[in-house]
Amino acid sequence: MTDADRPPGLPARMLRAPVHGAVVAIEVLAGQQVDAGQVLVLLESMKMEVPVTAPSAGQVRSLAVALGDVVAEGADLIDLLPGAEKSPRATTAGADPLEHPAPPPERASLAAWRDRHALVHDGARRDAMARRHATGLRSARENVADLLDGGSFSEYGALAVAAQRMRRALDDLQRQTPADGLITGTGTVDGRPLAVMAYDYTVLAGTQGVWNHAKADRLLELCARQGLPLVLFAEGGGGRPGDVDWHGIAGLDCTTFARLAALSGRVPLVGIVAGRCFAGNAALLGCCDVIIAVEGASIGMGGPAMIEGGGLGRVEADAVGPVDVQSANGVIDLRVPDEAAAVVAARQWLGLVALPPGPLSDKPARGDAVDPVPGGDPLSLRTALPENRNALYDPRAIVQTVADRGSVLELRRDFGIGLVTALARVGGLPVAVAASQPRHLGGALDAPACDKLARFMQLADAYGWPLVTFVDTPGFMVGPDSEKTAMVRRAGRLFVTAAALRVPVLSVVLRRGYGLGAMALTAGHFHAPVATCAWPNGEFGPMGIEGAVRLGFRKELEAAPADERDALFARLVAQSIERGQALNMASHLEIDEVIDPAETRDWLMRHLRAACTQPLPPRRGFIDAW
Repeated sequence: MTDADRPPGLPARMLRAPVHGAVVAIEVLAGQQVDAGQVLVLLESMKMEVPVTAPSAGQVRSLAVALGDVVAEGADLIDLLPGAEKSPRATTAGADPLEHPAPPPERASLAAWRDRHALVHDGARRDAMARRHATGLRSARENVADLLDGGSFSEYGALAVAAQRMRRALDDLQRQTPADGLITGTGTVDGRPLAVMAYDYTVLAGTQGVWNHAKADRLLELCARQGLPLVLFAEGGGGRPGDVDWHGIAGLDCTTFARLAALSGRVPLVGIVAGRCFAGNAALLGCCDVIIAVEGASIGMGGPAMIEGGGLGRVEADAVGPVDVQSANGVIDLRVPDEAAAVVAARQWLGLVALPPGPLSDKPARGDAVDPVPGGDPLSLRTALPENRNALYDPRAIVQTVADRGSVLELRRDFGIGLVTALARVGGLPVAVAASQPRHLGGALDAPACDKLARFMQLADAYGWPLVTFVDTPGFMVGPDSEKTAMVRRAGRLFVTAAALRVPVLSVVLRRGYGLGAMALTAGHFHAPVATCAWPNGEFGPMGIEGAVRLGFRKELEAAPADERDALFARLVAQSIERGQALNMASHLEIDEVIDPAETRDWLMRHLRAACTQPLPPRRGFIDAW
């Protein structure tokens, strides 16, 4: 029926096709009464079902289409005559069903989702968790939860299982290999975004499978794209031979290791290790900027099976690379008693690297329990050094006094012990601090100390931390035994690294500043730092004074009578000491200033304010893994 054929007085209600599509269902007949919202015709357009409903109650006068017709958008479908509802809606007396509608039944798909996700979490594997806790260690999910701000974790790939569907039932894999043994995701620490990867030792001994490599690659690509810091909980082994759901041979085209390594110097990389960490896990750990190890950990590039397979005999897992060994050789940066302490240290590190270099702040960073006040009484620095120029002292007390209270985080304490390296804050600004340790070789720079300082400078430069050095050294370590350690190259590494620094350097000579070693500790020479000062008892020379006198005045000493030779030597040493005194050095402009030790913190803060106002130029390269 057309509008021209409609009886007089009846309004037009021709329903038209909202889309171009096929008529796949007609739910009414001509003459039928319908209610508002009732489906009259069902169209299919681009594989989607489009219902055509009654705009109001009424009677179907006629149908303009048949089942199977293909209609254009706007084509006539149904002629509807408005009228009363087909049947009034029944209600319970005194109650409005719209106020308290009954909840709809749960859909099967939602129930399946809930049941599947329940298998991912620790509660689904109580026996495995009990065994884990019996070792004194936490689960991977417990560590992630402790690290991140509550409610901030967004997990990636939680539903993955081991690539072993060809040899194991899917239900078994879902229950026994949740997340394929690797938890990945993003979250925040004190409100700052980051990414986290945690290998789960309770799943196939933390080995690296097909899908957890894919998960790792996905997260590492996000880190590169978004500049997210990464915290890696590394525990477990390397490749997993039992994964059969792939067509590769050796898997040596795996990109995970290169992806993580490519982040070096671009985003902060923190590695945490507890328990046993071998092969692939150890390779990833070794790429991190800082390695935090829990007592009892064992770290090695191959575990017992690989060692035995290489014909090297049988060893216990805990004897491969224990903490005592890996701390003394420099692999470990921070040694902590348990996983809770490791997370605290990681959060402290992240708090330091997250602060951009810039003007000093009067307030600590959000979420950090650090006070921008000195860690000790500045007046105590006046007596921090013994009056005897050859007596020992601990430079850590000086660093703690100058830095903000509670801010010092020492790295590699057991390695390169002739040098103390630490991150700290001075007046709220993150700084890298290197201090000579006279208790080892009199503060001479030996090969381990050179390696320690060179990498520490790279860390400082990568994250924009000004470098503060406290100098008390007789120079580089010398002698036949020292040269067996490749001192020529390792000393050269210090000068090459320092020459490429972008960050400002400030140097304070506490007592002795002799030779090339003192120059290396001041970024190459005494005028390389933004400022170089000395405490009043500072003494200087091209080499150690006693050696310089014996070498420079050999003829005079040999010509002197034997009974006068010692007295002559003592006089020459005293003259050299007087000539190399700090006040005389400053008068010849070889150093910039001599300061009251009690003013050391204020001196640093003044120069940091002046030096940290401009953005740093682009940085070259990466952070050396060693």
